[in-house]
Amino acid sequence: MRAILLIGTAALALSACDGGPAPQQHGANPSLPEPHRGLLPDMTIPRPAEWGSDRPTVPEGYTIQAIATDLRIPRQTLVLPNGDILVTEGTGGQSAPRLNPKAFIAGIIKSWGRTSVAGGNRLTLLRDADGDGTYETRSIFADNLNGPYGLALVNDVLYVANQDALVRFDYREGQTEASGAPALVTNLPSAVNHHWTKSLTASPDGRFLYVGIGSNSNITERGMEVEVDRAMVWQIDPQTGAHRPFATGLRNPTALTVQPGTGQLWAVVNERDEIGPDLVPDYLTSVREGSFYGWPYSYWGQNVDTRAQPQNPERVAAAVRPDYALGAHVAALGVAFSTPSMGTAFADGVFVGEHGSWNRNVPAGYKVVFVPFRDGRPAGDPIDFVSGFLNGNGNTRGRPVGVSVDPRGALIVADDLSNTIWRVTAKR
Repeated sequence: MRAILLIGTAALALSACDGGPAPQQHGANPSLPEPHRGLLPDMTIPRPAEWGSDRPTVPEGYTIQAIATDLRIPRQTLVLPNGDILVTEGTGGQSAPRLNPKAFIAGIIKSWGRTSVAGGNRLTLLRDADGDGTYETRSIFADNLNGPYGLALVNDVLYVANQDALVRFDYREGQTEASGAPALVTNLPSAVNHHWTKSLTASPDGRFLYVGIGSNSNITERGMEVEVDRAMVWQIDPQTGAHRPFATGLRNPTALTVQPGTGQLWAVVNERDEIGPDLVPDYLTSVREGSFYGWPYSYWGQNVDTRAQPQNPERVAAAVRPDYALGAHVAALGVAFSTPSMGTAFADGVFVGEHGSWNRNVPAGYKVVFVPFRDGRPAGDPIDFVSGFLNGNGNTRGRPVGVSVDPRGALIVADDLSNTIWRVTAKR
């Protein structure tokens, strides 16, 4: 153990040598420095801290409150038609050993920024019966799930993306617990499960479901055979379970949503590591059918990653540039389109939950940002909407994951470090 700590200390010392201001990495044309690699990646992660009497910071004219606490690793949320909120709680992970000492050390350092609470592997339902903003009823809607993450409701069917399978429950508006065990729609790739989360959304007409499936490595270090059916978005027929690749080359599409009015699928994607603290920007992008987004051969269009072997110039030439850079290593895990009910300044755009970096000397992320849209596209710099998770001592009180917009005028934020669901509303 002492040897591990010494190596970890060396890693932190190496990261401290790589400070300085970050380049501008927001928008359609981010600054991309030259890649560089060291013995170890930068590894600096804020340690957990208590909120005490503090609360996250929101814009003037808005207020934030905790509507559920003491959860068991909340991930994504879904606002049901009657205003109830479903929360996925749980965790998944790898079944394969670490590939090398570097990965082993990184795993230890990442664990410093996580909750000590065991994952619930369940769905929790929150209800505010009188509409006063206090969710007085809390019940277990379903349990004994396996790393539940993504949620979607289509008519009277609730879909849940576990780490190994897409399942369904019959749903009746107002029910507080599932009427039976889930039924299998289709199995999802789960061998190794380096990136275990399975994001989920439905097409506007409910005909198809879309599941985001992350890669099984950072940059194919486990070999391409374990990347079959991964680093892509699947399109699934929920009636038959039949599926096909909808878009590929997306290293880890951690959250999916459909743009109101256009039906366009959008995703936030976590990009690759270990080529510097300012590469590669995580991003928000429209997901176009049949498109290839670069992983593993290139990033941000045709920027070649020489670590991917053998190289594939044909795939690099076909790589699509994402729409909007969020910044390197912010770890975007949630995305939701806003509505006019969120106020004039935040009516047109998306909210993005940024879980936060583990591999930058100066932490990035650890907040919820608003990306403004104009004419259906991202336009302008991101705006901090929920911040203050990092305290003045370099520690963090929370880490945002999923975000949902309640049409009645509230942003719902899942925080998997303080195990809290936050609700942000405009002051009336």
